[in-house]
Amino acid sequence: MTAVATTEVNRLLENWRRGDRSAIEQLTPLVYGELRRIAHRYMQGERQGHTLQTTALVNEAYLRLAARDEIAWKNRAHFLAVSAQVMRHILIDHARRRRYLKHGGELQQVSLTEASLMSEQRAAELVALDEALAELKALDERKSEVVELRYFGGLSLEETAQVLKVSLMTVRRDWRAAKAWLFRRMSGPS
Repeated sequence: MTAVATTEVNRLLENWRRGDRSAIEQLTPLVYGELRRIAHRYMQGERQGHTLQTTALVNEAYLRLAARDEIAWKNRAHFLAVSAQVMRHILIDHARRRRYLKHGGELQQVSLTEASLMSEQRAAELVALDEALAELKALDERKSEVVELRYFGGLSLEETAQVLKVSLMTVRRDWRAAKAWLFRRMSGPS
């Protein structure tokens, strides 16, 4: 994204924060490609034919973001980080619903195709990752935020440092430590 476009996105986010609802409409074409890139990263691990496609994930996240009035947007990187977090929560909610339904909760009649779209293993992995991130957040909130921004938001080390208002070296150190902690947590006995 060019510096001019980034400046325009930051201006529109500020207008949105101040209550200008038309800023959301102007913002959409400027950030849509980046939101699709983030959603695509999430959807890469899903089975083909998942009920949530990339476009649907972007649209659902955007609707949830547009419904919020209280977010004090800092800049483009902050917007993308929050967007990534919202997308992750949408997928986690979807995975939990799938696991809940698979184990007999709120029995509903669904087609076999629909029932097999998200594998049980993938649903379990998403829920386990969400639980691990919650544990990491309890231990070290900044490391958890680094993971959210880097892995889910696709932000660079520099952008992550800017959002968190810490040095680049701190982000590098937190990123390495968080990845190692998550690896041990996810590969260890449950």
